[in-house]
Amino acid sequence: MTAGRVLALLELLQATPGLTGSDLAARLEVDERTVRRYAVRLSELGVPVQAERGRYGGYRLLPGYKLPPLMLTDDEATAVVLGLLAGRRTGLAVGEAATESALAKIQRVLPRPLRERVDAVSETLGHTGNAEPRVSAPKAGPLLALAGAARRRVTVRLAYRSWRGDASERDLDPYGIVFHSGRWYVAGLDHGSGEIRTFRVDRVAGAACTEQGFQVPDGFDPVAHVVGSLSAVPYRHEVKVLLETTLEEAAAWIPAATATLAETSGGILLSARAERLDGMARMLAGFGRPFTVIAPAELRDEVRALAARLVASADASPP
Repeated sequence: MTAGRVLALLELLQATPGLTGSDLAARLEVDERTVRRYAVRLSELGVPVQAERGRYGGYRLLPGYKLPPLMLTDDEATAVVLGLLAGRRTGLAVGEAATESALAKIQRVLPRPLRERVDAVSETLGHTGNAEPRVSAPKAGPLLALAGAARRRVTVRLAYRSWRGDASERDLDPYGIVFHSGRWYVAGLDHGSGEIRTFRVDRVAGAACTEQGFQVPDGFDPVAHVVGSLSAVPYRHEVKVLLETTLEEAAAWIPAATATLAETSGGILLSARAERLDGMARMLAGFGRPFTVIAPAELRDEVRALAARLVASADASPP
């Protein structure tokens, strides 16, 4: 029994319910006994096949039951659903509603016993980290076009919109796609500037492949480039803080895209750029280790203000 012919039977039953055993046997190029075996196999997999006898009888799926042309084992179905749930939490998704609609479709067609078990996992699953903030997911079309061009090593023409909303068109050699901190990025050579740059994929309105090929520079690491370029983005405040801890402990707590760390005789020097200092104050407080703010002076004020709010909350009387 081949899986391909079992799937073909499923497709026939969805497209033309009521076909007789002889009709199905002719279309599948097997005998009627084999058709009956295929129908039993589908039933074992949770697909309810009905066989009605008589002049107007035939094979059909249970009324109202609809499946896509695929069959998954319990492990496969669980892996797909949990993968979609993880993608929704981390931002590893495309389209504004693609994850939700895909989850709904898959869960709808799962056999009831398996659906209940998978739902139990998703409802009781705990996470050790915070979910990524809601970000704009890229459209599937540009993402797939960029990935295909990166694999084939051909230049793409981008329709791009900057964070200011300025539209532009540019040619790009996409060296690699990177998913980092809840967002998709593409790193590659921007023909207009002649520099290797990083672009957010959710800001790509269109990507058309050309016939122009390119070569990736030896040793180029797209992940390292994206992380490095994001950490160097100019922000409003330049922050320097001395941490009383080890380099390993600091690196385990502080994301590489947030700050750079250097070992000095006085401790670990944290260097970062920040648009808002209140978030930096909360990160330092959450680290749970002594620290000294070197710059800017405004960060000391934010730390003091945070400490005062925490003390006030601790001293507040319960209602």
